[in-house]
Amino acid sequence: MTEPRHLGKNSRIDLERALIPSVSDVEPQYTIEEAAQRTGVTAHTLRYYERIGLLDPVGRAPSGHRRYTEADIGLIEFLTCLRQTGMPIRAMRHFVELMRAGDHTIPDRIEALVAHRESLTEQLALLRRHFEALTRKIEYYRALLGEQPDELIRSRH
Repeated sequence: MTEPRHLGKNSRIDLERALIPSVSDVEPQYTIEEAAQRTGVTAHTLRYYERIGLLDPVGRAPSGHRRYTEADIGLIEFLTCLRQTGMPIRAMRHFVELMRAGDHTIPDRIEALVAHRESLTEQLALLRRHFEALTRKIEYYRALLGEQPDELIRSRH
């Protein structure tokens, strides 16, 4: 066994401070309200996502209140992207399961995202056609009234 090293008579170790992580070692944590504000979803949605398994159980403060990390926020933002682009909850759950299963599922994740993107491409094309149809109808009605472009309507209000 080795002998303890002497630090010298003027050297001291502050054992209390040695056990406390520095501010730079502590990852920022957010309350459910802060997480909701940062991600644009409601606190109810955050609790729902955790309940159905889209989010792993979120860390808790000693008070029992949820504390979200930057990693949680990033995942919530991605889930929000998937949901707002029409991905069903069931497909989102499958995607999250693939993520949790490890890197060997990356090809499956790519396949899921490519399929979702293709669906979005079709939806965008349909929306473009509908937008053009609405524009033509507006122009038709304005022509009946003898009006021209949007500037005339805006100038009245």
